[in-house]
Amino acid sequence: MDAAPLDSRPWLSAYAEGVPAQIDAPTQTLPEMMTESVRRFARRPALEFFGAVTSYHDLGEQIERAAEGLRRLGVGHGDRVALVLPNCPQHVVAFYAALRLGAIVVEHNPLYTARELRHQFEDHGARIAIVWDKAVDTIAGFPDDLAVEHIVSVDLVAAMPLSKRLLLRLPVPKARESRAKLTATPRARGIVPWKKLVDQRRLPRRIASPALDDIALLQYTSGTTGVPKGAILTHANLRANAMQGRAWVPGLAEGKETFYGVLPLFHAYGMTLCLTFAMSIGAKLVLFPTFDLGLVTDAARTSPPTFLPAVPPIYDQLARAAGRGKLDLSTVRFAISGAMSLPVATVERWEEATGGLLVEGYGMTEASPVALGNPIGPTRRPGTVGVPFPSTDIRIVDPADPSTEVAAGEPGELLIRGPQVFQGYWNKPGETAAALLPGGWLRSGDIAEVSADGFVTIVDRLKELIITGGFNVSPSEVEDALQAHPDVASAAVVGLPRESGGEEVAAAVVLRPGAARDPEALRDFCRTRLTPYKVPRRIVLVDDLPRSLIGKVLRREVRDQLLARR
Repeated sequence: MDAAPLDSRPWLSAYAEGVPAQIDAPTQTLPEMMTESVRRFARRPALEFFGAVTSYHDLGEQIERAAEGLRRLGVGHGDRVALVLPNCPQHVVAFYAALRLGAIVVEHNPLYTARELRHQFEDHGARIAIVWDKAVDTIAGFPDDLAVEHIVSVDLVAAMPLSKRLLLRLPVPKARESRAKLTATPRARGIVPWKKLVDQRRLPRRIASPALDDIALLQYTSGTTGVPKGAILTHANLRANAMQGRAWVPGLAEGKETFYGVLPLFHAYGMTLCLTFAMSIGAKLVLFPTFDLGLVTDAARTSPPTFLPAVPPIYDQLARAAGRGKLDLSTVRFAISGAMSLPVATVERWEEATGGLLVEGYGMTEASPVALGNPIGPTRRPGTVGVPFPSTDIRIVDPADPSTEVAAGEPGELLIRGPQVFQGYWNKPGETAAALLPGGWLRSGDIAEVSADGFVTIVDRLKELIITGGFNVSPSEVEDALQAHPDVASAAVVGLPRESGGEEVAAAVVLRPGAARDPEALRDFCRTRLTPYKVPRRIVLVDDLPRSLIGKVLRREVRDQLLARR
C-alpha cells in the first residue's frame, strides 16, 4: 500500500488557512530544539509552578547541570533513565537532561503500584531512576535482581515559592494534609537528593548530542493486546509530531503563549503537547501536579491560559465553573481534546464560556501520539476526530485482511503512516511485526469510518467490539444511547461471555443524584434508539466507573467487575 498522491487526499481542502500539506523533515533532536528555544527566548518564562517562574535561560542552565549530574552517575548514550514523576519543573529538567546525554527516557505513572512498576522496570532495565519522593520507597523496595543502582529523589515542595513552602510548614491540619499530598521522607538509604544532582558544573561541551534516529523515549502502552509494552519513539518521531502540531495551529504566537499542563507529562498526550510542542515555540508552561479546579482558578488570575490541551471531563468541569463566574476562560484561544470521545454538548458549553475553539483530535502512543485533528477553523466537524495531520496518510481496511481496503463509507480498521509513527515495541519483535505492516503502516486497532471529504469517525476499539448472535455491537453506540437518558451521568458497555457461546451486552451505569433506580426503564429507553440485539441484556447500577488518570473509562476493569458481580 503506497502513499496516496497529494492531489488524492480529499481532506486537504478542509485544512485551516496556512496549514501545509506536508512538513519538512526534522533536522533537530529534542535537546537541540530546546537549546534553540533557550537561545531565542532566554528572558521569557518557560515554566511556572505554584507561582514560581523559571526563565528559558535558567531552564537551560538546570538541564545542563542535571545532565552533568547524570553523567557522573554513569549515564551515557543508550542508557535508560526512568522518570517516576508527576508534573513539576524537575520533570521537564530531567527529561531533557537525560536526552542531552543520548540516554533513553522511560516515563512512568508515579501512582502505579509496586507490581505495575516492577513489570516495566523488568522490561526496560533502567539503572537510574528519578523519582517523586513519595514513590522512592516503592522503587527502592524492588528485589535484588531488579535493584536500581541510583535513585534520585525529587521533592515537589522545593520547586515552590518560599511563601508557599512556609505555609506548608505551618503546624495546622490543613497545611499538614496538603504537604502530605505533595511530599514524603523516604526510608530507603543511599538515595541521591535532586539538589545534589543539579549542584554541578555545566555539562562539558565535548559531550555529543544524540542523532535524529536515536531512541528518545520508551512510552508504555497497552496497545491492542492489553499487555503493557514500551513503544519506541525516536527524536525524529517526537520532533516531527511537535512540528505537525505547530503547523496545525498557525495562529500561535511564538514566545507569547501560555500552555496549561493539566495533563500528566508521563502520558504521551501531555508529553507531546507540553514537553515538546510548548517548549518548541517558547511558550510558558504552567504545571499542575494533578488537575485541581482550585489550582487552575488560582493560576488563571495571574497567568491566564491561551492554549489548553485536556480531556472532555476537564473541559466540562472548567466550562461549568466559568458559567458560574468562578473562572475566566476568555483568554483561551485554542483547546485540543483527545484520549476519549468529545461530546458535542461539551464543545458548545466550552465555546460559550471562552469564545475560543475546542476541537477533537486522535492519537495513540505509537504515533507520538497525534495523527489526526479537527481543523482550527470553520471547517471543523464536531463528532469526528478530524482529518490526517500534515505528512500523514490513512487507510481503512478489513481487520481480518489489512491488505484489503473497505468500500468508501464502510467501517474498517484505521491504518496510519507518517513521520510520527513509532519504531516498534521494546524487546517484542513479534508484537512489532503485528502492529507495523510493510510500508510503515501502523495498525491502530480502532474501527473507523471516513467521509468522502476525509473526516474520520471512530466507531470503536477492534478488541472491544461485542459479538452477540453473530452481530457486531459497538460499545460506544450503546453508551451514547444510555447517556442520552436524562437520569444517566455516565455509562460503560462491555461484552460478557454467555454459556451458550458468544457474548451478551452489559452496561454499568452511574445515575445522576436523585434519579430513580430503574434499570428496566433504561432498557425501555434504549429500545427506542437501538435495534433489539444492541439493547443491554444486563444493566448494573454503580456508584462510579474505573477510570485512568486522565479520566478515560477502563472498559477492561468494568468487564472484570461485572463478571465478579455475576
